[in-house]
Amino acid sequence: MSLAEDGRAPRFLIRDRNTKFVAGFDTVFTADGTEIIRTPIASPNANAYAERWVSSACSECLDWLLIRSERYLVRVIAEYIEHYNHARPHRSRDLRPPCSSAAGPPPPAAAQRIHRRDRLGGLIHEYELAAA
Repeated sequence: MSLAEDGRAPRFLIRDRNTKFVAGFDTVFTADGTEIIRTPIASPNANAYAERWVSSACSECLDWLLIRSERYLVRVIAEYIEHYNHARPHRSRDLRPPCSSAAGPPPPAAAQRIHRRDRLGGLIHEYELAAA
């Protein structure tokens, strides 16, 4: 399988210097024109955003599922990315998702109805105000 098959090969791959990344790992990416950038030695904060995203994806999603195949993994990750970017509240953004332009959570009201949508078979729940 080539990373460039669908025309979206990554330009850079930022990775740490963990010994699990053997020479063949880099070869796969460089064959498609991806430049490998290694983080500095003993610098865990150099790739902090990626580390945090992986931690969130594992703790909120992958740790709760039995991944049966690559196709299933791709589907699960795509669904989680959609949830993470469009529905999951982020504290650094005043409980707004990254792809939202709203000015924060709506004020609570006693008469408002809440609608729940399940994702990944009920593993993740998304809540929104129901239409009046």
